[in-house]
Amino acid sequence: MADVIHIQMPFWQLSLMVVVPPSILIALVVWLRQLILARSMPGEEPDWSVPPLEAAERGSLLHRWDVRCKIVTILAYSFMVAALQHIGSALVAIAISCLVLVVSRASLSRVTMRLLAIAGFVSMFIVVMPFTVPARDGDTVFVINQMTWLGVNLRGLLLAATIAAKAVAITLLMEPLLSTAPLPVTLQGLSRLGAPEIIGQMVLLSYRYLHVFRHEARRMSAGMQVRGFRKRTDIATLRAVANFLGMLFVRSFERTERVFDAMRARGYKGKMPEQLELKLHGADLLAAGLWMTAGIVLILFDRLG
Repeated sequence: MADVIHIQMPFWQLSLMVVVPPSILIALVVWLRQLILARSMPGEEPDWSVPPLEAAERGSLLHRWDVRCKIVTILAYSFMVAALQHIGSALVAIAISCLVLVVSRASLSRVTMRLLAIAGFVSMFIVVMPFTVPARDGDTVFVINQMTWLGVNLRGLLLAATIAAKAVAITLLMEPLLSTAPLPVTLQGLSRLGAPEIIGQMVLLSYRYLHVFRHEARRMSAGMQVRGFRKRTDIATLRAVANFLGMLFVRSFERTERVFDAMRARGYKGKMPEQLELKLHGADLLAAGLWMTAGIVLILFDRLG
């Protein structure tokens, strides 16, 4: 502890350091979210978290890339990014992810919504780690009014920034991974890679009927409000909500049985027709090799830099 550099600072400066940046970040997150929602359909929140069912018209290189190579390459590269240890390498990874976004012609609003979804989780690291990382020799710690137990460790702040940068770099890659191919084709690629086919079918059916069940829930909620139901913090409200959820479950189960019977009547025997005939070309393997090489170079730059 003798080699730890302590810098004394008044309490008001710490307040500016701790309060102002998170406040600006929260205001930016709220503003971006409101801006994106204002550009969406009125009264309906854009469903940005799931990939599209239909093929997009944007014919980028990632749209034409074999879905199996794309899944394996991006997932493997994401693990490489997660293994980075320095902030400089993490920033380079963000630059690479931004380049991939440009090449894939990804939707800026959907990318922004994905970043906003992780903003709260990542912010916890930036707020907590500077105060909780133990001081080591050579660390610089800002001490407030002689209170050594309330020091801001710059190494902890750097670690938190590195984690946040890696999270951003990986999140930016999720939109090119999920939106450059229709969801059925992506699930077909996962099945070809060894994932159980029944899981892909469950995901596809869940995506299809999630909107149906949500519409059913809104219709039931509107009926309750017409009959005079108002949400309050009392037992009657809890009982009404429990009955609402139970009725929604029963109706969803009945609809599921009807859907399954209809699928069997149409010849379903546990296997759905393939959406696309997957063919692996040399260019697909070359693109995967180049991307993996970039990931290995990034790892070497991180370890040796």
